[in-house]
This record gives sequence, C-alpha cells and structure tokens, in this order.
Amino acid sequence: MAHNERSRIITQGAQRSPNRAMLRAVGFKDGDFNKPVVGIANGFSTITPCNMGLNTLATRAESALREAGVMPQLFGTITISDGISMGTPGMRYSLVSREVIADSIETVCNGQLMDGLIAIGGCDKNMPGAMMAIARLNIPAVFVYGGTIKPGHLHGRDLTIVSAFEAVGAYTAHKIDDAALLDVERHACPGAGACGGMYTANTMSSAFEAMGISLSHSSTMAAEDGEKADSAGASARALVRAIELNIRPRDLLTRKAFENAIAVVMAIGGSTNAVLHLLAIARAAEVPLTIDDFEVIRRRVPVLCDLKPSGRFVTTEFHRAGGVPQVMRMLLDHGLLHGDALTLSGQTLAETLAEVPAEPDSNQAVIRPWSDPVYAEGHLAVLKGNLAPEGAVAKVSGIKQRHLTGPARVFDSEEAAMAAILDNQIKAGDVVVIRYEGPKGGPGMREMLSPTSALIGAGLGDSVGLITDGRFSGGTYGLVVGHVAPEAAVGGPIGLLQEGDQITIDADHQRLDVHLEEAELARRRAAWNAPTREEKPGTVLAKYAKLVSSASEGAITG
Repeated sequence: MAHNERSRIITQGAQRSPNRAMLRAVGFKDGDFNKPVVGIANGFSTITPCNMGLNTLATRAESALREAGVMPQLFGTITISDGISMGTPGMRYSLVSREVIADSIETVCNGQLMDGLIAIGGCDKNMPGAMMAIARLNIPAVFVYGGTIKPGHLHGRDLTIVSAFEAVGAYTAHKIDDAALLDVERHACPGAGACGGMYTANTMSSAFEAMGISLSHSSTMAAEDGEKADSAGASARALVRAIELNIRPRDLLTRKAFENAIAVVMAIGGSTNAVLHLLAIARAAEVPLTIDDFEVIRRRVPVLCDLKPSGRFVTTEFHRAGGVPQVMRMLLDHGLLHGDALTLSGQTLAETLAEVPAEPDSNQAVIRPWSDPVYAEGHLAVLKGNLAPEGAVAKVSGIKQRHLTGPARVFDSEEAAMAAILDNQIKAGDVVVIRYEGPKGGPGMREMLSPTSALIGAGLGDSVGLITDGRFSGGTYGLVVGHVAPEAAVGGPIGLLQEGDQITIDADHQRLDVHLEEAELARRRAAWNAPTREEKPGTVLAKYAKLVSSASEGAITG
C-alpha cells in the first residue's frame, strides 16, 4: 500500500538518510518506508478512571495497523478529570484542556506528516479536543472511545459519580449520616471507564457514532468488556480502508452529519456540553452551525431514552437495549436523520442501519417506542431574552417546574454560591445566579455540578432555579440555565444583576429575562467596571482568557 505525499516527505525526502536513521531507531525496517504512517493519539492516564484502560485499546489498534500493512506511531496527549477537579479551582483547566488536546494532536500529526490518525480518548474533553484536531487536519481518521464505566451498586440501586455529589447535598441537609455518605463514595465508581450515565463523555461518543467518524455500536460499550478492545482493532482496520479509499474527515463532518449528531443528542437526552462542543468542532471543520440550529432540531426530535441523570438507566443498559444504532434507525424511519450521510466505512448511514430493527425490543424500558417517547420534544433548549441576548442553554428534561419567577441570589463565584447552599441560605423560589465563571471570566468556564447536586440533595431541585455563564456537567439536571452569553466578564447583562432582582426562567417559551426596564439596565451598564482579576502572564489560563470566544460560538480559541 503506497502512502501519500505527507509521510513521503519525511521517509523518502531530500534529507532521506538522517530522517530514515531516526525512523529506524523507533522500529522501521527496510520495507517499511513505503508504508503509510498512522498516528495513534493515546489519552492514557491514571489520573482518571475514564482513561486508565486506554493503553489496552492503543495496543490493539497498533497491532491491527501493523497487520494491515501500515506503520503506527504512538504518542500521548493529556487529560483532566472533571469528576476529580469538580468544585475546585482545578476545574478551570477542564475546558482549556480541550484546546490543548486539539493543538497537541494537530502539532504531532502535522509535525511528523502522518497519513492517518486514530484518536483514543475516554474523558469529556479528550473527545471534542480530538475531533477538533481531526477536522483541522483532514487526514483519514477514526475516533475510538475508551468506553463507559459500569454502574456501582448499593442497596439495590445503580450508582454513578453524580450519586456521590448528590449525597453531599443530602448529608448537608441532614438527610443521611456520615456512614451513608461514605457508603455512596465507596460504591459509586467501581472501575475503569467514563461516567456511566448519559453525561458528557457518553453523549459525545454517541454524537461521533452518529457522524460516522466512530464505528457503529462502539459508542456505548463498557470500558472493561472485551468487545471494547475488539472494537479498537476493528477501528484500525476501518481506518486503513479509509486511507485506501481516501475518505477524509471533512467528507464525513458535513452539515448533514452535524444535524444528525444534534438529533441523536436530543433523542438520547444528552449533555448540555454537546452544544458547546459541536459548535467548536463545526468551526474546526468549517461547517456553518449556530446555537439557533439546536433549537430548530430540538422542536422536532423527541427524547426516546430514559437515561440518567434525569432518567432511570445507565449507559451499559442502553447498550444492551440496542444503543445508538437503535435510536438512529427510529429517527431515520421518521425522517429525522440524513440517511445519505457518509460514514468511515464508505457506506451511507442508511446502509449501516439497514439490519437494525425498526422498533426497540419490547422487553426493555431504556429505549421507548416511537409512539410513547419520554418527552415529545428535545430536552436541550436555547433560551434568549434580556439576560441572554446571544443565548443560553437549559436542560429541560426531568423538571417539574418549567416556569419560575423569583428573586436573584447573586454570587460572583461557584465557591460563594456553594457556601450559601450548604449554609441553608437558599430557599424555594430563589434563582441562584453564579457569574464571572464564563470562558473569559473564570477563566475556563467551570462546570457547576457541585451547586446543582447540592440543591438536589437538599430537596430544592424542583423549586430553585440556577443560571450561570459557566457550564454544567452532563450529570446536571433541574431548572438550570448555563452558557449565558454574553458572559459577565465582558459586560453581559448577567453581570448587571443585583440581589433581589426578579428573574424569569421560562422553558416553554425559551426565555431568560430580568424584570428591569432597559433604562435601568443602561444605567447599571454605565456604572459597571470590568473585573480586575487577572491570571499570571504566560500561563495557559492567561492565554486562554485572551483568546477565547463566547460560549455562543463554542468557546473556541481560534
């Protein structure tokens, strides 16, 4: 198999002898210099259970590539564990890591002129970071997901990492004791794999399968099951075929593919972070996509899956019930997917779904039949109003109260809000405002899982609203609105709020408003001063704050 001109420049170029001498040192033999060179971007790390199993997948992919006649080149990239850094200053680095991951993969693949790429990731930012790099590079590529964690078990119920965060709120509200809290902690995360509900990692893996850049059925496999390693080998072989056929990422990452991904995210009840990440990936692929497109698709796609955090089931159960292919087949049959979209295999999406049943098995309850969806419309609503002129994102699944008007309880950091919640200062009917946590203001746009979980644990999840220019974990649910844009740090209206202002969150009419006259907002705007907090020059957070765009554009740095 002849490689293309990218690696040929290194392996057979003008400086051939020195180049080849270096390559011989890493394992190239005489017959290897005419083979395609494929990078394996390995996110392995023992920092987080999400990524601790990735070396096994990288090894299987490497072996399969060699057997298929190409030369694999393994390199590492970083990860940050959202679940570990959640609620701490370290969480500021989470979204930043998406950009670092994308930049690092692009740097290695272009610096070594690789002909193809396998990206292997397991945690939330590995995935969009890798996909942004894949879109920029536009060399044949496949994404391999590290797999979901299996649920923990305690007293007959399934546990996930969100169970631990909610237990903290329940403990603070004196609903459980020390022993019960420790019990949840000990049982919530039993082994390797990404957080086990339809949280951000499983949401993005599902979106990538819908876009045809990951293999069918691969997005919901458990990290510790043998089929996950088998899938890594199959992904490597599929990539070799894509190199032979010259199928490139931008052949797959089309406008139709993004619409398919959004439809699947809505149908499975996925994370609010999907909005942010798909906007960023679209920008990297040079595909026109706006935050308003999510609202258009939401209104016509039902939620078909009863999955955590707001539902009953975990991702391993979703996989056994038919997973993403079953959901896509149902959407396709009802005209909500573009069946002619291409996949990495060279088949169209419709062709890959041809053998999938039209309706889910009646002996399971994870995927509902088309005639009986969980919700008639999608769950990720884009809200606008005088508090969010550029838009904000709300997850409206599982909430009992879709409209709330209440007094603003204003906090300029996550820590200040969390302290008030744990001190029982927040009451039913309040609207908690957490600001200066946006992309620039954080910097880093932290996730607010700790405050939202504490509210739920305290029994306030259905009676208290929360709005923020930060983000939410995929494990968040309740009457919460994130990604409020423009953010407070750039003078957005959320930065003008004062304690006691009346705020309305209206999920039915997609509105987020403060009950103030424009003249009063203008007066406050004239008196507002930009925050003085600055990061140390030259640090990654300082660079990020200088470069990052609005959340309504994906919070990208380029």
